[in-house]
Order: sequence, then structure tokens, then C-alpha cells
Amino acid sequence: MVDADQTFVIVGGGLAGAKAAETLRAEGFTGRVILICDERDHPYERPPLSKGYLLGKDERDSVFVHEPAWYARHDVELHLGQTVDAIDPAAKTVRFGDDGTLVRYDKLLLATGAEPRRLDIPGTDLTGVHHLRRLAHAERLKGVLGALGRDNGHLVIAGAGWIGLEVAAAARGYGAEVTVIEPGPTPLHGALGPELGNVFAELHREHGVRFHFGGRLTEIVGQDGLVLAARTDDGEEHPAHDVLAAIGAAPRIALAEAAGLEIADRAHGGGIVVDERLRTSDPDIYAAGDVASFPLALFDSRIRVEHWANALNGGPAAARAMLGKDVVYDRMPYFFTDQYDLGMEYSGWAPPGSYDQVVIRGDAGKREFIAFWVKEGRVLAGMNVNVWDVTEPIQNLIRSRAQVNTEALADPHVPLETLVS
Repeated sequence: MVDADQTFVIVGGGLAGAKAAETLRAEGFTGRVILICDERDHPYERPPLSKGYLLGKDERDSVFVHEPAWYARHDVELHLGQTVDAIDPAAKTVRFGDDGTLVRYDKLLLATGAEPRRLDIPGTDLTGVHHLRRLAHAERLKGVLGALGRDNGHLVIAGAGWIGLEVAAAARGYGAEVTVIEPGPTPLHGALGPELGNVFAELHREHGVRFHFGGRLTEIVGQDGLVLAARTDDGEEHPAHDVLAAIGAAPRIALAEAAGLEIADRAHGGGIVVDERLRTSDPDIYAAGDVASFPLALFDSRIRVEHWANALNGGPAAARAMLGKDVVYDRMPYFFTDQYDLGMEYSGWAPPGSYDQVVIRGDAGKREFIAFWVKEGRVLAGMNVNVWDVTEPIQNLIRSRAQVNTEALADPHVPLETLVS
């Protein structure tokens, strides 16, 4: 069968799906490319939603992966505001949820992403309760933060992860009062551990954010549909005009699960199981981006990564694999954040319990440093804070699996490149 007779369907109109469609055409595929997006907006990138766009620094149009005319120009059949409610792997069809239309595929890519976890407490139906995952969410939240700043209003954020902290920084930029409620002992405790979580706690405290650690929201109190306060399980009541639930995201696996595809357990992220070619347990179905649980030989584990770089690189890798090209997806996890005057990049993977030491190179007090998570002398991950142009040597150091002298690792005068033999 020649390319022109084939149909490749992509379910999910985020960065991974859009870049997969782009790659199929760039690699010379001449068959049908169908991209199905359940939002009415053209495919867009998510980092600006909690960073530049939310802060008012970036225009709305800057978030889109391609200009709207790109899809027709490259003969990509873009279905906006459409859902897929079933996959039949035996018949090799997807079914549209609105009218039941069946579309046959030769290869299928699931790039369905993740969705925000919901608070399961009284009061979540109030007008002032928000989530941040979609462009529409960001548009609404941007207006809310501006109003809170003008009126000296209070925002309560449930969760001190990356989204929660980035929104806290944005809210303070608008002048809103901010309280962050976090069950852990520090921000980012699961991602960075206590050693580095305190760096972010101090950063936000310096900018006027209040933290309530060791507590969980139990109720959002309201009147006439509006938020008045947020209560925690220790009996405290926090003033609030709006509440943001930033308690993590769950992979959107319902389609895959109903189709009988293998799903990873919670220890491995709970996403769709794929091999090193991003192929699922069905040889004609692939998965990429937030929803995929892929093997990473470097860490001898299977992981799921909810960050921009994984979508940016995973979509094209899946597209090439769908075309039969020799693909091994082994991209090192990478993400970044910008909060106030702090910029950070993180490479590697060091979940709690995986490391025995954190080595600091530079001045953590001045927030100009590199942190390394180390186990038995080998670097598992590195985070550069307000130190730039070091991502490549950090990643090379991690990939080398070399045992390093930790004193040299901590010494800013020792070039990182020299630590890899």
C-alpha cells in the first residue's frame, strides 16, 4: 500500500498532536492526516497559560503551534470541537462522539494529554473555583487575577506544585493577596524534595505569598454562588474571593482503556504503556505526550512526563515511528519555570527515595546555583537556577552515569565538562 492510500488519525490537538501532524508532512507522507481536537481553539502550547500569557506579557496568538492557515495549506484535516468516544482496534476505526461518524485508520496516535484533578469537597460548584489546563481557563483566570489585584482580593491556591506556584507569582504580579495550601512540608516536595522546596518557599514569601503547609482544603465556603473563604482540615478558615485547584493532573486514558490497550500502574504514572517506539500494545496504535508511559533505559524505569519538552519531542518521534522509521524515544525529561526573577531548568529524573545526596554548586541563598541529585556518586538530575547555558553539560553528565567527585561537582571553578571522562 502506498502512502496516498493510507489514513493516519491523531486524537488530541495539543502540542504533541500538532507536531506529529507537522512531522508526517515534513517526512513526505502523502496520505490523509486527520487531527481531532476536542477544543474549538487551534492547537496551542500550554506553558504560556501559567507563564507569559497569564502574566499579560504574551499575546493570545503567541500560544498557537501553527497559524490557522497552516493546516489547510499542509492538507491536514483539522476537526475542532470534536470528540472521539470509541476506538475499535479490530475494525481500525475511531467514532466521533457528536454524530457517531466512523473514520477508518491505518495508524492511530493517541495524544489525549491529561486533565486537572478535581477537589472532592463541598463548594467546588461556586463561581470563583478555577482550574488551569486549557486556554479558556487561562483567559478566565487572567481576568480574575486582574480584578483581584484592583480590589485587593484574595486568591487561595490548593497545591504548591509548578502550576500553583506559577499562578501564585502571576497573581502577586497583579497585586492580589495569595495563600497557598499544601499538604506537604514544602512546595514541590514530591518533585524536588525538602532541600530545594524551601528555596521556592522563601522566594514566594519574599513576594508576599502566605503558605499553609501540612493542611488540606475541606470546604470552600460561599454565599449566593460566590466564594467567601476556604477551610482546612485543621479548622482554619482562610479569606478567599477565588480558589484555584492545582492538585495535579491525571492522564486521559479512558479511550485507550476501553479499547483494551495496556495501561501502566500508578507507580509508573498510570498512562498508556508504550515501547521505545511509542507503540502501544496494539501495533497500529501509538501514544505520545502526557498520556504515554514510556521506558527510559537510562533510569531503568518506565515513566510518564507531563512537561512541554516531552510533547514537543514525543509527537514527532511517534510520527516517524508510524511511518516505519527506526525510532528509539529516549529523551531525557526536561522542564523549566519562571517565577518572579527566578528562572530554572531541570534535567533528569530523581523521584523521592531514588537519591542519597543533593549537591549544590553556587549560592542557593542568592538563588544562583545548580543543584544535583546524586546516588552513589552518579548524577540523576540537575537543576540550574539563574545559571544559563549549562543544560547540555548537565545532561551529558547524567547520561554518562559516571561516578563523580562530589567536591568537584560542588565547585563552580571546575568545568562540568571535565567531570565526564
